[in-house]
Amino acid sequence: MAPPIRVLIAKVGLDGHDRGVKIVARALRDAGMDVVYTGLHRTPEEVVAAAVQEDVDAIGISILSGAHLTLVPRIAQLLREHQAEDTVLVVGGVIPDEDVPALRACGVSDVVLQDTPPDEVVRRVREAVAARPRT
Repeated sequence: MAPPIRVLIAKVGLDGHDRGVKIVARALRDAGMDVVYTGLHRTPEEVVAAAVQEDVDAIGISILSGAHLTLVPRIAQLLREHQAEDTVLVVGGVIPDEDVPALRACGVSDVVLQDTPPDEVVRRVREAVAARPRT
């Protein structure tokens, strides 16, 4: 039997709304995943350090503040610097459709928009982890 998928969920920057991320964390746990929630107001450096320390398969970034084009590329860069490129990066929240290609170009595996049902989030995280390149 394969070990459960380990996911770190984080709220980065000044975004202080956490209802949605808690629902996602619960859905992932209910689906059998190990979930680490870092809480509010994390820096990209804190997120990547926690992900490396916890040896997670995926990082889920929840963002509503509009700072995704600044914060998410920094997280992707830090993952590369820590030789953790095999950690899947999934971003969710309020993301304009026109920003999705830029997020994917910086290394994001999937962008989950705000109205995505929890069971679909679970499915997409599983698919992203299954499709990740192994290093």
